[in-house]
Amino acid sequence: MFGRVITAMVTPMTADGAVDCDAAIRLADHLVENGSDGIVVSGTTGESPTLTVDEKVTLFKAIRGAVGNRAKIIAGTGSYNTAETIELSRAAERCGVDGLLVVAPYYNKPSQEGLYQHFMAVAEATDTPILLYNVPARTITNIDAGTVVRLSDHPRIVGIKEASANMTLVGDIVQNTPDDFLLYSGADEVNLPTLALGSVGTISVISHLVGNDLAAMYRAFLSGDTVKAREIHLGTLPLTKAMFSFPSPSPTKTALTMLDVIPDATVRLPLVEAQEKERAIVHAALRDYGLLRG
Repeated sequence: MFGRVITAMVTPMTADGAVDCDAAIRLADHLVENGSDGIVVSGTTGESPTLTVDEKVTLFKAIRGAVGNRAKIIAGTGSYNTAETIELSRAAERCGVDGLLVVAPYYNKPSQEGLYQHFMAVAEATDTPILLYNVPARTITNIDAGTVVRLSDHPRIVGIKEASANMTLVGDIVQNTPDDFLLYSGADEVNLPTLALGSVGTISVISHLVGNDLAAMYRAFLSGDTVKAREIHLGTLPLTKAMFSFPSPSPTKTALTMLDVIPDATVRLPLVEAQEKERAIVHAALRDYGLLRG
């Protein structure tokens, strides 16, 4: 439904912290031309907690218009407030997005029944396909496999971005949900292990940099060349480590500026831009992968 390689896109900003919509459009075009089948707009990597509703809607419209039918657009609309999640999801629908990425509510630590009712309320209030988003390292609360299985019965809840890196959980979800339920790897370090267990693709950060290589990994694995798939995956691990060596998305924005893909690496507080030592880590990783010389 959404493709194999989906990029959780950063939100480019100007030096004064304003959303740079023109740079976002150029970045989206770059991603589509370099291996991305889809783009998540205003997800975690897009600094969604610090974007206003108006900024998010502007981005949804702009990226949808710029990309057209060349790639799927998935709007990050989840929050810790069910009513606000529904309101933003409906606004995203009006922008013509292809899907909604709805994260587990963070901070208020709902029970599994609370999670179930939250996601069901969003699904009942919208008409667009929904991907659940499980990232307990950020939300504290894990969406248990049993809850995912219950939710998978809803016709508009079509899959999950599973970013716990818990292979037991991945296996339980794949084994107990319908065959057409889409599980995406949400952690680049386990893209290949998750694929081996039955994922359909990745919602990735490093695809900003090596989207074509990730696409090649999926092609290799699905054609039976597991040796090549493993070689590609292992080759990306140092890059993945560097992109999460300090709070994301600052490393990725730093990398994109070094590669002249976006003009500025500004992030919004409480995140801060890369310091000298951190920039050196990113530069070394890009150099060692062959993306930069010198």
